[in-house]
Amino acid sequence: MKNTLSKLRKAALATGVAIAVAAVGTVAQAGTLRLGMTTWVGYGPLFLARDLGYFKEGGLDVKLEVIEESALYMAAAAAGELDGSASTVDEIMKYRSKDVCFKSVYALDDSHGGDGVLTPKDVKSLADIKGKEVAMNEGSVSQFWFNILLKQAGLTEKDVKITNMTADDAAAAFMADRIPVAVTWEPHLTLAKKADKGHVLIDSSKTPGLIVDVVAVNCDFIQKNPKDIEALVNGLYKANEFIKSNPEKAYEIMAKGVGGWLSDPKEFAASAAGVNFYGKERNAEFFKGGDEGEAGKLIKLGSEIWGGFGKLKMDIKYDDLVDPSFLAK
Repeated sequence: MKNTLSKLRKAALATGVAIAVAAVGTVAQAGTLRLGMTTWVGYGPLFLARDLGYFKEGGLDVKLEVIEESALYMAAAAAGELDGSASTVDEIMKYRSKDVCFKSVYALDDSHGGDGVLTPKDVKSLADIKGKEVAMNEGSVSQFWFNILLKQAGLTEKDVKITNMTADDAAAAFMADRIPVAVTWEPHLTLAKKADKGHVLIDSSKTPGLIVDVVAVNCDFIQKNPKDIEALVNGLYKANEFIKSNPEKAYEIMAKGVGGWLSDPKEFAASAAGVNFYGKERNAEFFKGGDEGEAGKLIKLGSEIWGGFGKLKMDIKYDDLVDPSFLAK
């Protein structure tokens, strides 16, 4: 993985875009879909459907590339070196433009306790963090989610002191008493609990439907390969049913596929408790209603927050980011 990232970074520096040739190849074969993503428990169903042969049943070969920087795999998709990505709704919004078109075709999961805010135990509410230093990864889903929390508490980022760190570094700084507040995710929330270090003031189980992972595919690929998208969706439907009927075996397969810090099935199972996997019915619920449905309202939130930070390249509506037509097939 380190070698792959090194090659990707060199390509990005040399050409201005992350053309991930070494990791993903240069030419897509017929019936092949190439997706980039980070290491995250919610992406497990993609590996499960691949390894159980569910995609191939529909004539589709899915190539899954773990690239730990979203900017790199999104740039690779824009350059045509990937056909799409798995990422959060708010994350992909920052890369959508009139020139770079991709749409969500399936919702994988939402964070249900997998993300959280670590604080000292004497902090009882978000109002208590006013004036404190907060470590988080600016420009990531952590900043998006944290700003929603601040808004709900009647605060803004101006009421705290933001220090930009990765989620991992933010957690480490909190554990070392260098930062009083950290916005991070698993496994760090569990590790803090085990060490009896502060407490999780709030986690994403209290904000369902705000941190949602989707599979977003390049518009050209969708238009030219509708049968492949149909096979992708149907394969994920089957994977979700397998998780429900045989979770222990599913976690074993997904842990091996996702790898990294989730390579241990027990670790994967523990992390899976912090997400809700989306199947056929949940996808239908999430994407229905257009601008006024769950997905539409989440996109509006993304526009409000990322637009306020000047992170969007265009005014994004539901139809710009979603193609739900394959969910009904």
